[in-house]
Amino acid sequence: MVVESDGRLDESCRVAAPLPQEAVRVRLDKPRPDDLADLVYLADNKTVAANLATMPYPFTKDDGRALLARADLSRPESATFAIRLKTTGRLIGVARYANVDADGPVHVGYWLGEPFWGQGLATEAVHVLVDHAFTHNGIQELQGSCRVTNPASRRVLVKSGFQYRDQAMIRSLGAGGSVPIERYTLERGVWKSLKGWGQGR
Repeated sequence: MVVESDGRLDESCRVAAPLPQEAVRVRLDKPRPDDLADLVYLADNKTVAANLATMPYPFTKDDGRALLARADLSRPESATFAIRLKTTGRLIGVARYANVDADGPVHVGYWLGEPFWGQGLATEAVHVLVDHAFTHNGIQELQGSCRVTNPASRRVLVKSGFQYRDQAMIRSLGAGGSVPIERYTLERGVWKSLKGWGQGR
C-alpha cells in the first residue's frame, strides 16, 4: 500500500488551500506536532521503508520531527498531508505531491501504516490527493511510481486513473540499494473526464 516518487519528495510542503480534504473514510489535513507518536510508530516499519525511496529505517523521533517541519514549508505545486481516519482523527499515513524540478513533472507519493493496509484506504487518500493537486494548482500532469514487487500500490494508481508509462530504477534508502519501479502518469484532461463520468452515474 505504499507508493513513492522518484525519490525526492522529502522537499514537498503543504499548499495553502482549503483543508481538510475529505473522502468517505479518510481525511487529508495538516500534519501536527501531536501526530509525532503515531507517525513514528507507523513509519518505523522495514516493509514500509523498503517500498519508499527516501524513508529511513529505523524511523526515529528526529526523523518524525523533520518530516513535520518540512510539511510546514511553502513551495509552489507541492503539498504534504496527514492521512487520518475520519472516525478517530488519528494519523494513519502521509500523502504528498511535489514539483521536484522547476520545469519537471509533479510526483505523488504516499504511505499507510501496515495495520491499515488492504482496506481501500490508500485509494481513497490518493483520489483526494489527486483532486487537490489538480483543483488548487495549474498542474497539467501527475506522475506516480511503485516498486514492481508492490501490486497493491499498482492497483491504487490504476484505480486513481494513472496509466502505465515505463520502468526504471531508483535508490531506496529503506531497501538498502537500487530497486526496479513502474512509473505511471495522469493528465489533467484524463482526470477531468474521470471526474465527469463519476458524476454522471
